[in-house]
Amino acid sequence: MADQSCLVANDWLCWEYVTSRSQELTDATVEHVWITVASVLIGLAVSVPLALLARRGRHWAAPVLGLTTLLYTIPSLAMFSLLLPLFGLSAALVVTGLVLYSLTILVRNVIAGLEAVPEDVREAARGMGYGPARLLWQVELPLALPALLAGVRIATVSTVALTTVGSIVGKGGLGNLIAPAVNSSFKAQVLTASVLCVLLALVADLLLLGVQRLLTPWTRAGRITRTSRASRISGGSRGSRTGGSAQPASVKGA
Repeated sequence: MADQSCLVANDWLCWEYVTSRSQELTDATVEHVWITVASVLIGLAVSVPLALLARRGRHWAAPVLGLTTLLYTIPSLAMFSLLLPLFGLSAALVVTGLVLYSLTILVRNVIAGLEAVPEDVREAARGMGYGPARLLWQVELPLALPALLAGVRIATVSTVALTTVGSIVGKGGLGNLIAPAVNSSFKAQVLTASVLCVLLALVADLLLLGVQRLLTPWTRAGRITRTSRASRISGGSRGSRTGGSAQPASVKGA
């Protein structure tokens, strides 16, 4: 008797499923990627002005941070239901919900990055004639990049996961495959789509890490300097321990 097909046997691992549904998997992955990218980019564009507004004082910071935190606590199903009258069953509904979720991460990281800029750097820039706008774009934001990009990495990985919830309106990328497969106990589809979702998150995080290192070379230089300084200190300490009791030849012969 011929071996039973893994699709018929409903196995978790089934290469036949991957080959026979390759186009379906590709389409779902492409949709997942563009929804994630659009959500993070729009979220970043919205979070920077909100962070600048929050910096103007406590009377602005409390409402901005409170509102973004409140939005993050709303369950995804409830969020999409609240947005449904405005956007209908569309990709815009999912993207808007994901943008709102990303704000609590991005706004806080932008604020943290801007607050980490040394005050003497700002004073030096003002002394060179930099106005507020030029100071922000040419000094503060570049120095805030490490914290900002760290927030983008967290928001991106979170958005990759939350995109799957968009399957409730048929715009969930790989979630469109996971949800019906769970209901029908289609094991190969559940596992394959889930693994692809995890791989998307890992690839996105690694790509953004590379962008972060490319755009912030001074952070690597700082780590190298600290490492070499620590090596010199530890080397000096070892030398003092091993040779500290020895006396110079001139002293011995005296």
